[in-house]
Parts: sequence; structure tokens; C-alpha cells
Amino acid sequence: MTDLTWQLRRATEADLDAIMLLEASIFLTDAWSAESMRSELRSTNCYYLVAFPPDRPAQIDGYAGMLAPARAKDGDIQTIAVAPAARRHGLGRVLMRQLITEARTRGIAEVFLEVRADNPAAQNLYRELGFDQLGIRPRYYQPDDIDALVMRLVLAAPVTERAEGDA
Repeated sequence: MTDLTWQLRRATEADLDAIMLLEASIFLTDAWSAESMRSELRSTNCYYLVAFPPDRPAQIDGYAGMLAPARAKDGDIQTIAVAPAARRHGLGRVLMRQLITEARTRGIAEVFLEVRADNPAAQNLYRELGFDQLGIRPRYYQPDDIDALVMRLVLAAPVTERAEGDA
């Protein structure tokens, strides 16, 4: 297995073309429109990341985004995508963990997502990160008529403990 490394940074509108290339190549029948993605990238209620090789910052190997409005108690993972060549190296997990960290920073108590019922690899990742399945949205993904599993992660409130030896 090749040792792949990435840097993450907040996505901007300047990343739109690279994101859309990846979006269209992965989500063949239900890709977001460029206008929808642009709106997400512009929104102060959203947090989007891109991942790229440190020596090739224009090469986007993955992206992920979350809707998490200020003072909201819940957030929603809007999308996550990893280029086929970058899969099975932990990039999806890194992106998800960063979104979860940002959710905690924003005071989010619960994070929700939908995942295709025919995507067991993603389902397993989300379960490993602590997400539980709440229900099913029949025929959610169109035009493929694929159900969506609705999943939720409850974020524990941060706990501060006194260090040993503190008075």
C-alpha cells in the first residue's frame, strides 16, 4: 500500500471547479449542480474542507461538507467524496473526523447524515465513528430509486477533570 498523505484546508469558491470534477466523476446520476455547490461554499452556515497532496495543492483528492448554523443544536453532513485513487487510505475517516471536530467547536449536539443503502463501505465507516441508524428514507436517491439510511451521531459534552495533584 502506497503511503499517501494529505493536507486539509477550508474549501473556497476557488475550489469549485476541482470539487465539481470529483463530484461528477463519483456521483454519476445524482451529482450536485455547480450552483448548489457554490451556494454551499459561500454559506456561513456551512463548513467545507478539501484534501490535497502537500506538493500538489490544486489536486483535490477529497472534500466534505457540513451544514451547521450558528447556535443550532444539530448539524448535517451534506456530502463527502474521495477520489478512487485515494480510497482505502483513511482519507474519508480524516475528513469525517474533522467535520465532527468542527461540529463540537460550533456547539452541535447531534450530527445527522444520509447514506445510500447500497454503500456498505460508507455505512461501516459511519458506524465505526459512532453513528447509529435512525431510519430509512425510501427511494431518496434519484433517479436510481435507492433508499437512504438516516444516521445520527450524538456528541458528548466536553468533560473537564482536575489533573492529579491539583488542589
